[in-house]
Amino acid sequence: MRAFLATAETGSFSAAARALGLTQPSISRQVAALEARLGVTLFQRIGKSLVISETGLALLDDARAMGGAADRLALVSTGRSDAVEGLVSISANEAVAVHLLPPILVDLRRKAPELRIEVICSSALSDLRRGEADIAIRHVRPEEPELVGKWLRDAQAAFYASQEWVLENGVPATSDTRNVSFIGFDRTDQFTDRLEAMGFKSGGLSFPFLTEDGNANWALVKAGLGVGVAMIEVGDAEPGMVRIFKDLPTVEFPIWLVAHSELRTSRRIRFVFDALAEGLSEWGHQGPSESSLSFPRSRNVNG
Repeated sequence: MRAFLATAETGSFSAAARALGLTQPSISRQVAALEARLGVTLFQRIGKSLVISETGLALLDDARAMGGAADRLALVSTGRSDAVEGLVSISANEAVAVHLLPPILVDLRRKAPELRIEVICSSALSDLRRGEADIAIRHVRPEEPELVGKWLRDAQAAFYASQEWVLENGVPATSDTRNVSFIGFDRTDQFTDRLEAMGFKSGGLSFPFLTEDGNANWALVKAGLGVGVAMIEVGDAEPGMVRIFKDLPTVEFPIWLVAHSELRTSRRIRFVFDALAEGLSEWGHQGPSESSLSFPRSRNVNG
């Protein structure tokens, strides 16, 4: 099984032999013996190339699970069963990556110093099935059957402006936004439609600044260029910022932790996944506000 898995992952007997520290004939014989034992063809020989068969593809997940179990047995036998090491990539949007992840990663570093963490900072949904990231922090429910999703909590967002902006423009009312400059997120009308649905008067909304980047958006708000939306964990903790439109309910949106099904067989990914789940959930201990707008979500998805 090790020979089969190494060959499937490297694409040739010679590369598999180098990976396992064996000879190419030995790898070839072991794969042939496995094919004979199972009575199937695992690889098609096309010239000098190997192409994994459909049966071989069907066996890959089980082979990886067996390989993971064998690796864990080896760790136990050598007294290194507690070691968690290797690279784990985490995809998150700008606000989460900048404001929520760092303290969690500090604690993770103390617990598993051999781990290497790559933070992929993007508002786009990383394709975990294609290996763009190991773990993703999303605000939407995962629909792909190959993914494992865990709902953590509903985060809350509110409107903020700098103290300088409030001193210059006063505290605006929801019913009159003629003198309010909003920091927009994109060129579409989605943000405008959302504001009008929340109770703002149509036709009185101004967006002199637009940026899709969450860090840049918040920086413009802090600079006093207008009113913006931020998670309350971020806005309430930022010195010099004032929460406005308090008559409106906070906006709630779900936080999902998502990983590929490899989560079940990779100890390092599981370790990081559990640490993120604990750390991101702790932010919500204060509980939801009495008045809030919620986006629908489902908690029953692949575990």
